[in-house]
Amino acid sequence: MEADYVVIGAGSGGSALAYRLAEAGKKVIVIEHGGTDEGPFIQMPAALSYPMNMGLYDWGFGSEPEPGLGGRRLVTPRGKVIGGSSSINGMVYVRGHACDFDHWAEQGAAGWAYADVLPYFKRMEHWHGAGDGGDADWRGASGPLHVTRGPRRNPLFGAFIEAGRAAGYPVTADYNGRQQEGFGPMEATIWKGRRWSAANAYLRPALKGGNLSIVKGFARKVEIVDGRATGVEIERGGQIEVIRARAEVVLAASSINTPKLLMLSGIGAGAHLAEHGIAVVADRPGVGANLQDHLEIYMQFAAQHTDTLYKYWNIWGKALIGAQWLFTKQGLGASNQFEACGFIRSDKGIEYPDIQYHFLPIAVRYDGKAAAEGHGFQVHCGPMRSKSRGAVTLRSKDPRQAPVIRFNYMSHPDDWEEFRKVIRLTREIFAQAPMAAHVKHEIQPGAGVQSDAEIDAFIRDHAESAYHPCGTARMGRADDPMAVVDPEGRVIGVEGLRVADSSVFPRVTNGNLNGPSIMTGEKMADHILGRRLAPENAEPWINPNWRAAQR
Repeated sequence: MEADYVVIGAGSGGSALAYRLAEAGKKVIVIEHGGTDEGPFIQMPAALSYPMNMGLYDWGFGSEPEPGLGGRRLVTPRGKVIGGSSSINGMVYVRGHACDFDHWAEQGAAGWAYADVLPYFKRMEHWHGAGDGGDADWRGASGPLHVTRGPRRNPLFGAFIEAGRAAGYPVTADYNGRQQEGFGPMEATIWKGRRWSAANAYLRPALKGGNLSIVKGFARKVEIVDGRATGVEIERGGQIEVIRARAEVVLAASSINTPKLLMLSGIGAGAHLAEHGIAVVADRPGVGANLQDHLEIYMQFAAQHTDTLYKYWNIWGKALIGAQWLFTKQGLGASNQFEACGFIRSDKGIEYPDIQYHFLPIAVRYDGKAAAEGHGFQVHCGPMRSKSRGAVTLRSKDPRQAPVIRFNYMSHPDDWEEFRKVIRLTREIFAQAPMAAHVKHEIQPGAGVQSDAEIDAFIRDHAESAYHPCGTARMGRADDPMAVVDPEGRVIGVEGLRVADSSVFPRVTNGNLNGPSIMTGEKMADHILGRRLAPENAEPWINPNWRAAQR
C-alpha cells in the first residue's frame, strides 16, 4: 500500500492533519491500531468514565512507581480507537492561555506564538456560545469542531461561579476568548447530544472525499532509508508489511507512543538505543524527555440538599439516563456534567492563571467509585505549570512492549507549595456564601487536614493525573540539542518525517490538551502544504492587578 502521506494515529492531531491534507488533494493513509468508536460508551457524553477504563479503547499504560506520590503507579490512559484520546477523554475544550504559546515561541518554537496559533483555533472551531456571552471576534464559526456549553440547569453550577466572584476573582464570559482568567461556563466538544471527537469532526468527512483511507494495524517502526523516512512497518493479520509514503510520514501517535516509535526507528539518545541493540539513525537525546502532565486532586463536599447527581447513582437512575439518551440524545446523558469552571492566579505576582477548576455536581472518581455515600459535589483542581519533568524510555526493542513511563511527579519543591495553595484557596472559595449554603461538610481532604505536613500527605496519597501528558518530542531550534522537531514539525536529522501531536509542546498548556492537540494538527498540515494563515494581533486580557504589581 502507498500514499503521499502516511499518518500514524487517528487521534486529535492526526485526524486534523489528515483531513487538511486530503482536502488539499493529497492521498493519505491513516494507521490506527484501535477499532471503531461507535457505541454508547463512547458517544454518550455522560458515560465518559467508561471508555478510559476499557482495554478495548485504551492502551492501558501506567507510570512506574512515583517516589513523590508514595510509590503509587498512576494510570496513563491513551486512546486506542478511531478518534484516539478524543474518543475517551472528558470532552472539555480549552485552548490554553495566550501566554502559553508566546512562551513556546520564546523557547525556540518560532511561528507558534499566540498571534500565530489563534487563526488555527478559529479555523477549527464551530463555536455555539455566542448567545451566552463572549466575543465572537475571538472565536471560529464554521470549522469542523463543534464547541458547545452545557445548560447549567443545576443550581450548583451558578453557585460555584458566584462563589468565585464573592472570593474576589473575576468572572469571564468566555475563557477561550480574550479573558481566560475567572469563573464561568465550561465548554465541551459535544454536538447534538453526542461526543464530537476528532473522528466525527475530521476523519468521517475526509473519508467521504475519497483521498483518505484508514488501515487498521499495529505500527512497529518507521522505515528509514539513507536518512529519509520512506514508510511505516506495521503488523496486521499476523503479517508484517510496510506502507509506503511517497512524500512524508507523520507521527501523531500520542506523547507516549510517538517517542516510543521514534526510538524503535533509531531516533533518540544514542546510548539508550545502543542498550537495546537499535542502530542509531539520529542521536536526539530529547526524544522521550521533557515529559509533563497536570496533576489534580478532587476536593469533595457533602451537600446540604439533594440538588446533586447522586440520586441517579444507581442501576435504575443510570438506566433512565441511558434510555433517554438512546432515544432522544437529550437529558443528563447528553452532558459531560463539567458545565462550570475556573482559572485563577495563586498570587498577585503571577502573570496569568496557574490553577484550574472543573466543577462536578457529584462526588465520584473517574473509575466510577463514589467517594462517599450520599449527596455531594466536587471540584477537580490542580496547578497548571509544574516544574517537574519525566521521561518515556524503551523497555525493550520489542514493539509490543509498553514503554517505561516516569513522570517524576512532585519532584520539584515548588510543586508542593503550589499544591498547598490550591487546597487552601479552594477552601476559601467554598466558604463564600453562594457555595457555603450548599456545603454540609468537607469530605476530602477533610477539616482535620490543615498543616503543611497533613496537606502534603493528602496530596501524596490522593493526587491523580488529569491525563494531559505532553512534551516528549518538543519543538525548538535545529541547533538545540534537546529539541526533537523544528518549528515546522520536521524531525531534526531525518528527512520526510514529522510529528503532529502533543509530543511537540515545549511546555504544557493552561488546561485540557485536546484543543491544542487539534490545533497542532491543523497548523502542521499547513507547514506541510507550504501555506500559512496570517497572524492575528489580538490583545488578550491580563489581570490589571498583576500589571499594577509590576509597576
